[in-house]
Amino acid sequence: MLTVFSLDGIGEVAPGDDLAALIAAAADGALADGDILLVTSKIVSKAEGRQLNAVDREEAITAETVRVVASREHPGGVTRIVENRLGLVMAAAGVDASNTPDGTILLLPVDPDASARALRAELRTRLGVRVGVIITDTVGRPWREGQTDIAIGAAGIRVVDDLRGTTDASGRLLTVTAAATADELAAAGDLVKGKASGRPVAVARGMAQIVTDEDGPGARALVRDAERDMFRLGSDEAYAAGFAAGLAAASASSS
Repeated sequence: MLTVFSLDGIGEVAPGDDLAALIAAAADGALADGDILLVTSKIVSKAEGRQLNAVDREEAITAETVRVVASREHPGGVTRIVENRLGLVMAAAGVDASNTPDGTILLLPVDPDASARALRAELRTRLGVRVGVIITDTVGRPWREGQTDIAIGAAGIRVVDDLRGTTDASGRLLTVTAAATADELAAAGDLVKGKASGRPVAVARGMAQIVTDEDGPGARALVRDAERDMFRLGSDEAYAAGFAAGLAAASASSS
């Protein structure tokens, strides 16, 4: 049975804080072998000093951006959906101003998978427990209203439960089923952490079967590569690109 609960007592995290020590103190003997820690990326970013002045927000988004997927103007300005340097497609490249000190913004961790690996190793040293770690962040989704948490970093878990090649209850061969377990657990953790409750870490218990001895490939394995991505652009951007390609082809054929 899956149980998800939050940890109390972590408090505000500042640059340079020992995050493993804070989590170990908050856990207070509550962690067991096979548990999975669900850690909000904001506290990782804060501990790693990924904080900037809010006036630099647009420049920060641009600096974190690898590719613009879609952009829309609205009364409040322009929203940019982009692929960031981590390969994640997110609004504003994941640059965030919520739950941060006034006048500041937060960038995502430099390497969330490395952050997860370090946190896992330190907790094993401090507490002697074999756990998995997922670093989570909130994203919107195409074709769906609302937001949910996903895994942007992971260590010590199978991030995908690949069922291809097995059979369903009726004996039919499964050819495409691969559950994104890390994302599913990240979303479950968000239900108990909340956005304003001061509980940035949750624990998932009952999924020890996906906790591994090795750190594994991390959440980067969940990023779909360009060759298999059928939705690389927003609809307006895709139309504009297709229109431009059509004009170029017509011009070439007439010359």
